Amino acid sequence: MTPQPPPQLPALARDLVRLVVTVMDEIRPRLIEAALSGERSESRNHRHVGNFLATHDLWMHERYRDLLGEIIPSYVYASEEADPQIIGTDPDPDLCVLVDPLDTSELAVRALYGYTHVLVYSRRLARPIAAVVGDIFHHLQIYLAARDDTGQEHAFVLTRDGTPHPLRLNRAVPLPEALVTNYLMKPAERFHPLTQQTRLLEELSRPSPEGSRRGRLGVDFGSVGLCHVAAGLSNAMIEFAKGFAVWDLAPGHYILNAANGVVLDLHGHPIPLDYRFDTLADINKAMNQRRTFIAASSLPLAENILTALRKA
Repeated sequence: MTPQPPPQLPALARDLVRLVVTVMDEIRPRLIEAALSGERSESRNHRHVGNFLATHDLWMHERYRDLLGEIIPSYVYASEEADPQIIGTDPDPDLCVLVDPLDTSELAVRALYGYTHVLVYSRRLARPIAAVVGDIFHHLQIYLAARDDTGQEHAFVLTRDGTPHPLRLNRAVPLPEALVTNYLMKPAERFHPLTQQTRLLEELSRPSPEGSRRGRLGVDFGSVGLCHVAAGLSNAMIEFAKGFAVWDLAPGHYILNAANGVVLDLHGHPIPLDYRFDTLADINKAMNQRRTFIAASSLPLAENILTALRKA
C-alpha cells in the first residue's frame, strides 16, 4: 500500500511524498540485485573524492529531476550529484529543491541501509516549506514536514502500510539515559575523534541510582538520524568532526524543528532554517560548506551534550 500523506498538508507536500515513494519503489529492486550479485556499479566520484558513488546515485539524480518538473514547473535543482541548475522557464524561480538522491549508497548497494532526501526551500520566505526523507528498506518509510497555508509546521512519519503518525516531542531524557547517535563509520575521520570525547562517554556510562547503565551510543546516517530523533526513536545525534553537508543536514533539521526538537551549533546557538539560498551563487556556496551540530529531542539534553563535548 502506498503511504497516504495526511490531508491537512498542502498539495506540494502530498505530491512530494508520492514522488519519493515512486523513486524508492523503482530503485529498491536494483539495490537488492546489486547486493545479491555483488555488482555494486561504483563510479569515480569527481565532486566528492573519497566518497562512494554508484551509478544508482546518478540514475536517481536524473529521475528526480524529471519527476520534480511534473509537480514544480520552475525551480532551482540543487542535487548532491551536480552543480545547481534552473529547471523550467522562469529565470529566477522562488523554489529551490535540495536533493541527496541516495544517502549511504555504499550500504544501499549491500541492501543494508538506504535513504533519500528532498527539501523544498522558498527563497522568498527564506526557509523550507516541505521536506521528505525516505527510508528505502524499512517499515517506517517516510519522514516529512511541511508548512500549511497558515504558516504552521506539521511533522509525520508514514509507515509502509500507509499509516501516518504525527511527530511532536514533549519529553526530556537525561544524558546518562539517552541514546546518542553519530555517523562514526569512517575510522580516521569520524570514529577516532569520537573516542576522544571522554566526558561524553563517561556521562553515557554513568549508572542510575539502582546501578543500571542506560546510556547508549549508536550509529546513524545523514538526515534520517535527525528524523529518528524527531520520531523519538533516538534522543540525540551529534556531529563535531567533519560536519554535514547541507543536503545531509537540512531535510532532517527541518523535520526535527517541526517536531519541536532542537538543532544547535557547537557554540550553543540554534542553527537557523534560513540557508541563504538567495542567488544561484549563494546556493552553490552553501553546497560546498559543512556544519557541525547537536540535534536533540530537548534543549536541556542538547546543552548537556554540548557541556560534555567542551570538557572532553
